[in-house]
Amino acid sequence: MEAAAAVVLMGVSVLVGGIIILFALWGKRDGTKADPGAQTANGQAAPENLPVKKTKQQKLRREKPQQHNFTHPLLAASLKAHSGDVTCLDFSSNGKYLASCSDDRTVRIWSTKDFLEREHRSMRANVELDHATHVRFSPDCRAFIVCLANGETIRVFRMCKKDDGFTFSAASEDFPKRHKAPIINIGIAETGKFIMTASSDTSILVWDLKGEVLASINTNQMYNAYAAISPCGRFVASCGFTPDVKIWEVCFGKHGEFREVSRAFDLKGHSAGVYGFAFSNDSRRMATVSKDGTWKLWDTDVEYKKQQDPYLLYTGHLSIREPCRIALSPDARVVAISSLFDITVFSTRTGEVEEEFLSVHGDAITDLTFDTANKFLVSSGDRAIRVFHNTAGYRAAIADMKDLLKKATNKGTKDRLQQQINDAQSALDAVCKQRN
Repeated sequence: MEAAAAVVLMGVSVLVGGIIILFALWGKRDGTKADPGAQTANGQAAPENLPVKKTKQQKLRREKPQQHNFTHPLLAASLKAHSGDVTCLDFSSNGKYLASCSDDRTVRIWSTKDFLEREHRSMRANVELDHATHVRFSPDCRAFIVCLANGETIRVFRMCKKDDGFTFSAASEDFPKRHKAPIINIGIAETGKFIMTASSDTSILVWDLKGEVLASINTNQMYNAYAAISPCGRFVASCGFTPDVKIWEVCFGKHGEFREVSRAFDLKGHSAGVYGFAFSNDSRRMATVSKDGTWKLWDTDVEYKKQQDPYLLYTGHLSIREPCRIALSPDARVVAISSLFDITVFSTRTGEVEEEFLSVHGDAITDLTFDTANKFLVSSGDRAIRVFHNTAGYRAAIADMKDLLKKATNKGTKDRLQQQINDAQSALDAVCKQRN
């Protein structure tokens, strides 16, 4: 009996084991159908010919932001080679090139003579293992520096001319990290004697070209909103929480040796913190914009060593939204102010609004500048760079020269002014014809 029972038990075990193996093989064969992960958002099974991984990739493609479309009669060009947001712009001192940097880990060098062409060529410099937040040309246009976003320091790139453009090579070592807060701006003095970096706390550093710190400035403004070197290469200025702009002179000896940084003068007149400022090309004029809803034009051609203060020339009013940028044309005849996505252009002669550009970029405007020849106003804010005709500059120049022509007594001076008026009028007419 025991032997028979054992035989029956063994048979049952074999049968159960066979059933289990059968189920396992069936589940393995139809595993793609039974996979609980292959479901749509409403819980239904996903189709066999649409794997889950592919669905996610297609969703990411659909969510990728589209390039912001903008058109305007005064838009001369839209430069679109960058694949990431453009953060900074800088024109070379000879006016031939525009540098732009982006979070796509590149710096682009554009030829300004192509602005009015259908094709806009650019040369690319790669920023290895980081990306640049700011870019500045050297005075001789043979190099440029960038501020590294993650490294929070300076990297130098040399530009070597070749037949079809430039080649770029980064210096073997970056500047040492010295700032304790994010860097908000950098600059190279036109004299070629020093480099400036400013951070969002209250510090500004003055460096030599080899990466040694010459001086440290504490602005005592609670925080820095903006800082820059004057075009003449003598001054460093900053603004921030306080309602004034502070200017220092960077002093060198007769043989080019660094001596000191000394306080020069202040721009006082705003009733709230200052967003930013800009210099004219000769550093004799400055424009400022403040949280108090005003912009001001200043005469800074003063004998500050004799305690002479800058003169306030004009105060204008505007509605401001942050972030806010300001640019002063090289000849100081026009000031442009960006407020979030929009740009307003004013005449410094009358204070009147000359042009308005609305929703220029899909993201907040990150930089705003005029070219060295007063022909264009350029902005960045998303992946595109917008280039506008500076018609306000042409009109202001014509008005100023007509006033001078009335006062002129010398025939040579009259002829020269009349020729300049004719040239400016021809350029303005050409733009207006295109606009219409």
